Amino acid sequence: MGAERRDVAVVLSGGGMSGIVMELGFLQRLRESTVWDRVGVFFGTSAGALAGCMAVLDRLGDLEEFLLRLRPEEAFRANRIWRLPLLGTHDYVLPQTIAERLGDTAEMAREVAAADRELVVIVTDVTPSPDERVSDPLFERAYSSRTTPPEEMAQAVLASAAISSLVLPLQVGERIGTDGGWVRNYPLGYAYDRPEVQLIVGFRYVPRYPVLGAGALHAAIARLRRYSRLPAARTLVAELEEAVEREERGLPAHIADIFSRLSRVAIIRNTELEEVVADWRDRSVRELHSLREEVGALVADDPELAAAVDARFARARFPFRHDRAIPRITVVGSPNGPKLDPGFRNPKPWTVETKRELIALGRDAAAAALREHGYG
Repeated sequence: MGAERRDVAVVLSGGGMSGIVMELGFLQRLRESTVWDRVGVFFGTSAGALAGCMAVLDRLGDLEEFLLRLRPEEAFRANRIWRLPLLGTHDYVLPQTIAERLGDTAEMAREVAAADRELVVIVTDVTPSPDERVSDPLFERAYSSRTTPPEEMAQAVLASAAISSLVLPLQVGERIGTDGGWVRNYPLGYAYDRPEVQLIVGFRYVPRYPVLGAGALHAAIARLRRYSRLPAARTLVAELEEAVEREERGLPAHIADIFSRLSRVAIIRNTELEEVVADWRDRSVRELHSLREEVGALVADDPELAAAVDARFARARFPFRHDRAIPRITVVGSPNGPKLDPGFRNPKPWTVETKRELIALGRDAAAAALREHGYG
């Protein structure tokens, strides 16, 4: 199919391990539809950046094999307590695992650059600036496979997927980048800005965040009570007991808990706002078209006035494209039962059965949405 028919944008949200496994099912079903040959660009954040990269390369089979084998410690391996907070709670070993099983990331980025389809990934920019007045106020970077050097593009994909509540940021060219979910977890707006896009198909993952809480503190309190004759131990036990009492009142038990709550608020909110703004845009475009038709009808008897009114509408400038409304298919995914979390210290195993269940959920959700919009 010719490039002139590449008029579909696919948008992939972040969502951790559960999100990328469900996105795999979504992409597998999308690939079986008539929409696939029209896809020209993938926009992805975090898990969506990795999934989008493999989709551009048409390596969904390799992605499935990779995800079915992947274990928690091969993605985010917990650091020893004595290394905290200098190195983060976890070591980001996913890049090494990808290189070992899927191939050199820079070489993959070169293949993406030569592909028929484009990949755009979103990274949160945390580069320090000596003068905050000249720093990017949005703290957001979009890296395109069409314009970004392959080595830097590979860095951007990995940085976008670096969950910053677990691991430290990464170098991306001359910038410092981390999890794109902080600023644009669901990069829907970028698809609207493309003049060639006639249809948007998006997968938006709705997470169920684990609660860190004070579970591990109970065991620590029991062990430390054996040393209660030591003043330092008594003081520490008192502080731990206070943390447990805070959790019982619904308050954060510790600083890691409040960071977890804040990340949940930030990511869910910016994801929801992305669709709210898109809905506002669609409604504004439809209302503007209706207003233009109605005003045109009122002045139809005066050709000169009608031409002037029409020209004024054509010159109108808005912070969005107003000449057309873009149809959008949104697939919302959320695990109904088991999910795959990296865990804080001792994560539960990522079973093949759970992964296959999540893949099926992604496929089913995509199939239902495609049928609803006439692409079944």
